[in-house]
Amino acid sequence: MSGEQISVFDILKIGIGPSSSHTLGPWRAAQKFLKEIQVTFDPQELTSIQISLYGSLAKTGKGHGTDIAVMLSLCGEDPETIDTHTISVKIESIRSSKTLCLPGGFVLSFDPEQDIIFNKENLPFHPNGIRFSVESTDGKTLEETYYSVGGGFVVQENEKPDAKAPVCLPYPSANAHELLSHCSRQDKSIFGLIWENEKVWKEPDVIKSDLLKIWQVMKACVYKGCHTEGHLPGHLKVTRRAYQINKKLIGTDQYTNSDEWLAVIKSKQYSFPEILKWISCFAIAVNEENASFGRVVTAPTNGASGVIPAVLFYYLCFCVRQIEEEDIIRFLVVAAEIGSYFKKGATISAAMGGCQAEIGVSSSMAAAALTECMGGTVEQTLMAAEIAMEHHLGLTCDPVGGLVQIPCIERNSMGAIKAITASNIAFESDPKQAKVSLDNVIKTMWETAQDMNEKYKETSEGGLALNIPVIVPEC
Repeated sequence: MSGEQISVFDILKIGIGPSSSHTLGPWRAAQKFLKEIQVTFDPQELTSIQISLYGSLAKTGKGHGTDIAVMLSLCGEDPETIDTHTISVKIESIRSSKTLCLPGGFVLSFDPEQDIIFNKENLPFHPNGIRFSVESTDGKTLEETYYSVGGGFVVQENEKPDAKAPVCLPYPSANAHELLSHCSRQDKSIFGLIWENEKVWKEPDVIKSDLLKIWQVMKACVYKGCHTEGHLPGHLKVTRRAYQINKKLIGTDQYTNSDEWLAVIKSKQYSFPEILKWISCFAIAVNEENASFGRVVTAPTNGASGVIPAVLFYYLCFCVRQIEEEDIIRFLVVAAEIGSYFKKGATISAAMGGCQAEIGVSSSMAAAALTECMGGTVEQTLMAAEIAMEHHLGLTCDPVGGLVQIPCIERNSMGAIKAITASNIAFESDPKQAKVSLDNVIKTMWETAQDMNEKYKETSEGGLALNIPVIVPEC
């Protein structure tokens, strides 16, 4: 939808793993439905609630934690604030008591085994469909259908247009061509231009504080992932690797928190292979946390949430003398703006476009952000974004066992490396000689998504998901 107005904070969201479309989206959908219930019923009148998951939400929903997200949401929990250490305890309580405690303290009979239904057929609008229905003591019913369309975005079926007037941005851009035109006419960088747009939604000090909050979540996630060992949840029993990589690279240096840890990394000289290992370590750390229902930044999705932090950490640790808040803010703003063009012109949903819509988009975002922060021109920045996506075209989404682990975790490392490579190529190129534009590649990505066989779109019904022996999917 080219007229869509998308803020930096629409693309970069704080949420819970392992999936933005299968965890965060259904969580937000359930919150919307709760509001509908509160308008329609006295909660004490309710007798039952049922949730039906459709398409990709059903096929990989258990491995992606869709049922967990919905139950927590209906109990009034929020993905930005819930204590992640309590998730398993809360879910076990629901399963054992066969009740939901709705906001306000009303306890409703609820059996997850009976009241969460997995329907593998797709609803017409989108492969990620979720339908809620409740019934009251006097026989009244309420039913609503929502679609989780990627990156935590949710669309309600037959939703009425917002009565509020649309926001009037000073530099609205539906695509990269329009962005470039604005930058040329105003003689602004991408960051400078988008900062002016963001000020329509929020005051500058609020924009800054909210972006730094996102950075703090990213930093905490990388740090935790690098300092947690063991196995990931689920039947695959995947061993965490970031812990051992960090331990080998950091050596015997001592530190007590993430800032001291970063200072240690910056203080040492590393070889080229070691820097590559650090980049992989940063990306893997995030996605191991994501796979463990940890708190991550959806950037633009949870499955691809490790790419942007990894490239940002690479920039801060190995490319600049000091870590400055202004650099972090610039990086996040530019990355998010590039992500918005894929949302407007294609998709950021793996259930619609395969993994090119997740890792490919995040790699493109990171490549652009790194290029601008390293002093690249607007043209070079857009070229870097194009190169990164060009070499992810056709990437399928085939999670083994319905879990966001294999090949998802390693793919974040690959996406980060490709982003850095794309930036390097752009710096050594003349954008005027480029044969492919970012808008060309976004259009191609969308056409590729439409041509891609459905089994390669987050269903665990094709690719690696079928060719790993003795593994039975959790759905």
